[in-house]
Amino acid sequence: MTRTILIGAPIDTGQKRPGCLMGPAAYRVAGIAREIGAEGHAVDDWGDLALPDLHDVDCPNPAVHSLAETVGWTEILMDRVDDALSQGGFPIVMGGDHSLALGSAAGAAAFAERQGRPLYLLWLDAHSDFHTPLTTTSGNLHGTPLAYIAGREGFDAFPPFPAPVRADRICMFGIRSVDPAEQAAMQERDIAINDMRVIDEHGIVKPLRDFLNRCRREGGMLHVSLDVDFLDPAIAPAVGTTVPGGTTFREAHLVMELLHESGLVTSLDLVELNPFLDDRGMTARLMVDLVGSLMGKKVFDRPTRAK
Repeated sequence: MTRTILIGAPIDTGQKRPGCLMGPAAYRVAGIAREIGAEGHAVDDWGDLALPDLHDVDCPNPAVHSLAETVGWTEILMDRVDDALSQGGFPIVMGGDHSLALGSAAGAAAFAERQGRPLYLLWLDAHSDFHTPLTTTSGNLHGTPLAYIAGREGFDAFPPFPAPVRADRICMFGIRSVDPAEQAAMQERDIAINDMRVIDEHGIVKPLRDFLNRCRREGGMLHVSLDVDFLDPAIAPAVGTTVPGGTTFREAHLVMELLHESGLVTSLDLVELNPFLDDRGMTARLMVDLVGSLMGKKVFDRPTRAK
């Protein structure tokens, strides 16, 4: 039995479209605790985080907005995820936009470093999020967490990232929207980019299992960051950054089932859910259903639903 710890991160400041701050409430209404408990796991809900006192920070890029708030969220999330892992828990950070991964991954990295174990990262997202505060043209810091995690420069306002994750320990899955500057920076680091073309040609199983096997051989901890736009917008409309051609219902569940079978996942982000854009809660329910698969729910456990 796993002791899961739910951490609400009502963050809207990493981008400019309001609504993601309602994400944690939507996950609770959609029954995330009930879904996890049904698989025999304990659930502790630590409630929603509140923004701490802010520092005076600046950035030479005038496009960047909400820097102080993003730094504040990063600091508190780093501490809270580290605390959850230190208590033997499995933290699930319910967001909130993807800037929350700046803090959640940092907390996982700090804990992994103290354990003498490498941190691996599975990035399930339509976007690479590999800009830095210096290179972003939109100024939206939800497009920067993977660069922070990988140790790119330009994050002077943020806490130093504990033990930046090596390129060969990062797997990007479902990518289909990358800026040229991000692509060039990723290629310098030889990060595995499993875009939808790779998935179309080779399927999901082999590239994901190859990555999981590397993690297992090194005794790694695995942080998974799941963005709603990893999914095709036809089945998950509640996101402000829709990109056509995402993963299908079964492809997404297969990823979660493989992750469960690996036994390697130690922390999880659920990001970019904007309930204001949802259709009768379908996206929130799907994301909760995916968490169920990660926690051990099988395909034949799913009831028939009335049309």
